[in-house]
Amino acid sequence: MPGIVVGVDGSDHSRHALAWAMREAELRHLPLQVVTVHPPPVRPATRIYWGIPSYPENSFDPELARAATQQFVDSVAHEVDGALPEVTVSVVTGDASEELINASYGADMLVVGTRGGGGFARLLMGSVSSQVTHHAVCPVVVIPMPR
Repeated sequence: MPGIVVGVDGSDHSRHALAWAMREAELRHLPLQVVTVHPPPVRPATRIYWGIPSYPENSFDPELARAATQQFVDSVAHEVDGALPEVTVSVVTGDASEELINASYGADMLVVGTRGGGGFARLLMGSVSSQVTHHAVCPVVVIPMPR
């Protein structure tokens, strides 16, 4: 999809990346695709051999995730001054780096925060933003947290 793609995970880092991407999409008159990635369920190692099914607590409701992401987008949009671009919300399951790299095909720009909700606080860049900057096929903008 042409336009700007931004990866969000609900963290403060992704909130700043989303706000920047909204402003940039409006400035450039481009659509904005907001992508959130749900990790695949963790399964017991024995599943490989005996086919033990997933447990109910590992269930994932994409519509619930889409609604939560839309609420996050609406919250950030309320904070952004000015007109807003056309926004599409996508919820996918997989590896965050891989899915964002896939989303970079055909995009004009990919935007991510420096770090997500996990990892180590002292890192300047998280694993997802690092992987995306190395492997995306479009320009990548990594938005730092304001000081």
